[in-house]
Amino acid sequence: MTRRSLRLAAMLGSAGMLGGAFFAQAVASPLKSASTSEQRHVLLLSVDGMHQSDLEFYIAAHPDSALARLVNGGTQYTHASTTNPSDSFPGMVAQVTGGGPGTTGVYYDDTWNAKLLPAGTTDCKGVKPGVEIDFTEDLDKDKSSIDAGQGLKGLPGSILQMTGTPQNLIDPAKLPVDPKTCKPVYPHSYLQANTIFEVAQDAGLRTAWSDKHAAYDILNGPTGTGIDDLFTPEINSDANGYPAGNDWTTDNKATEQYDNYKVAAVLNEIDGFNHQRTDRVGTPSIFGMNFQAVSTAEKLPTSEGLQGGYVAKNVPGPLVIKNLDFVSDEIGRMVAELKKRHLDKTTTIILSAKHGQSPTDPKALNRIDDGPLLDGLNAAWKKLHPAAGDLVAHAVDDDGMLIWLNDRSAAATGFAKAYLLAQSGNGTDINKAPKAFTHSGLSKVYAGADAAKYFGVKPGDARVPDIFGIAQYGVVYTGGTKKVAEHGGAHADDLNVPLVISGAYVPQQVIDNQAVQTKQIAPTILALLGLDPTSLVAVHKEHTQVLPVR
Repeated sequence: MTRRSLRLAAMLGSAGMLGGAFFAQAVASPLKSASTSEQRHVLLLSVDGMHQSDLEFYIAAHPDSALARLVNGGTQYTHASTTNPSDSFPGMVAQVTGGGPGTTGVYYDDTWNAKLLPAGTTDCKGVKPGVEIDFTEDLDKDKSSIDAGQGLKGLPGSILQMTGTPQNLIDPAKLPVDPKTCKPVYPHSYLQANTIFEVAQDAGLRTAWSDKHAAYDILNGPTGTGIDDLFTPEINSDANGYPAGNDWTTDNKATEQYDNYKVAAVLNEIDGFNHQRTDRVGTPSIFGMNFQAVSTAEKLPTSEGLQGGYVAKNVPGPLVIKNLDFVSDEIGRMVAELKKRHLDKTTTIILSAKHGQSPTDPKALNRIDDGPLLDGLNAAWKKLHPAAGDLVAHAVDDDGMLIWLNDRSAAATGFAKAYLLAQSGNGTDINKAPKAFTHSGLSKVYAGADAAKYFGVKPGDARVPDIFGIAQYGVVYTGGTKKVAEHGGAHADDLNVPLVISGAYVPQQVIDNQAVQTKQIAPTILALLGLDPTSLVAVHKEHTQVLPVR
């Protein structure tokens, strides 16, 4: 297919999609042939859990760090927001589609669908619809192994030999079933919008990505083939060399080791190989990875003898600082490799995060066990409706509430809202002491049609939660005391993530304070590659703008 050249200044400037003449000029010129050294590249990096306040804190204390150099070498957006809910799945999907949950149909990695059929269904006649959509490590053929069940020898040292087509490692018997075809629905098929990877492939460009579950097959987009090389070592598998039963997130040193596998994959791709370094395929036009170590450091109370989380409002503790050092150094390795391969003049680096983490003020923490709240809601409903089953079909509560009901009527959703807002009790504070809560720890509850309106979908949509609860600041729904932070909610700590665009084709040392969203990353990447941002369904539907660059 002939690669398109796009005169963005002419096509999009009148629509307000360009931030300035410099960027328009930079992205307007035609792409060179893929065989030349002038082929453009975009390296996308997500530092999960990282806040804009963390970035500012770190570069102020480390002005000579790789992170500081990255920021100084481009444009920093100081008021960037990720999706709400601020979960990894919708957060990452937004960055590669340009759309939010209402458009993409992705609200969380673990949700409910009122129209699909239970996993394992082979005869679809007469089967009642309604099923959990579990796009986590549970889909792996073997979730205990870092290769998700591929059967590699010598793990974890051999993990780079893992396949680049992880959908082959998903157990189809664990997938929801489409009642129309009576066939399993893979994550990529569940996505309601196309991705930057698919658009790039249509233009003859190579794509790659590294993430944490085989279920990130969703990023392939509806075609199922958008990413040429998708490397997904399982983060929630047993961490080899660490205490039995622990996964790679329960020990921060293990998380760093895990992240280093993905860094190695990116370095191989910079060098022009596939992630395994077995075939020379050329450096991808779009590639990158997500880091998990900062997120782990924010959640764990302690690890490696260091205090996790924050010591005061927006002041990272020693474990978080250690991991900001780690991420900075790893980014420095990538930048150095780009320079070594003479790709620094043709590569734009975009740094952001799928989500933040809340609270960044340890004094605000209140850990609430959501189990009794949901059990109480079911019991109260059954008391009024003795013949009814459980009202709650499925719930996901981290530092917000998403609840799907078996009865989706206005009466049922209204009942659930009223019940939750009437509940009080005790959680536990940062010191594990009792801490009172009211309204189930919620500050706002959207129910039924109001929840659908909040996400911009029609009432009765098969995917939208029936109850969407905004948590009070500091509330984390957990049954124990092993966490001091979580994500998924709607507080600034969850939403306000860094967003930096640096390197080739962008001006240096620019600070932009206007409000932007991480979903704008998707059309910006296509614009940088000379491709049409409106090729993305979500960009067209939501009128998502290219990031302004002066």
